[in-house]
Amino acid sequence: MIERGGVRINGRRCVKSASVAPDDTVEIACAESPAEAIVPDPSLELEVLYQDAALIVVNKPGGIACHPIRAGESATVMNAVAARFPETASAGDKPLEGGLVHRLDNGTSGALIVARRGDSLVALRAAIKSGAIVRRYHALVAGRLNSTLELDRRIAHHPKNPRKMVIGNPDSLDRRRVGRAAHTSVLPLRKIDATRTLIEVSPRTGSRHQIRVHLADAGFPIVGDVLYGGPAVPELAPGRFWLHLAELELDSPATGRIKVTAPLAEDLRGLISGN
Repeated sequence: MIERGGVRINGRRCVKSASVAPDDTVEIACAESPAEAIVPDPSLELEVLYQDAALIVVNKPGGIACHPIRAGESATVMNAVAARFPETASAGDKPLEGGLVHRLDNGTSGALIVARRGDSLVALRAAIKSGAIVRRYHALVAGRLNSTLELDRRIAHHPKNPRKMVIGNPDSLDRRRVGRAAHTSVLPLRKIDATRTLIEVSPRTGSRHQIRVHLADAGFPIVGDVLYGGPAVPELAPGRFWLHLAELELDSPATGRIKVTAPLAEDLRGLISGN
């Protein structure tokens, strides 16, 4: 509706990034819109890591989106999931997200949880929010990390670039600059060479770009993540960076405690092979 110009704030056309103050007048012009639903695409490859009556876990490739953002879009993970598990397309209240429990950035690969039922989606999203689902990422970062880190600086939206997040300012009078609380635990795994370290990252919260922002702020940007100051590498496709959700531990509403491991993508493996 915003894209069609059907939303106005104080008489002016609204943009997606606009903030609404308590005294603002919001006008919405309702109009017929094309049916929004995930279009199943059976031609897309899908690596299923785990499935039961409540959920599935798939291994998301790097470089593609988790779900479409406009009606009719294809070539996302959820297009492939909906083709093989049709019930996931209607598991949520947002037609283009279906039963997607959480998201991974386009440039990130790894384990992605999709609910098969509406009640499972509610329970699993609550578990993500409370920190009950353990997520262990592997990341290749620039720099020599020799000890564990606990990163807890707040994360806010960039004031000018909608693609970026920044470290928040808890003392700001502008709530948009304060940001959301975020906590990330970092464990070094091994040194790859004189300038790079393979690490394990466990976020306890789920702010947008949390791992990427926290690591960059700590002086260890992710290899390939040029948006946050990471070094570019020709081996990775544009938009791809060395971040992979390697392991999940959670309570499935159908089967109880499960642990799922996602094999490392080939493009990432090539940058650490032999080390």
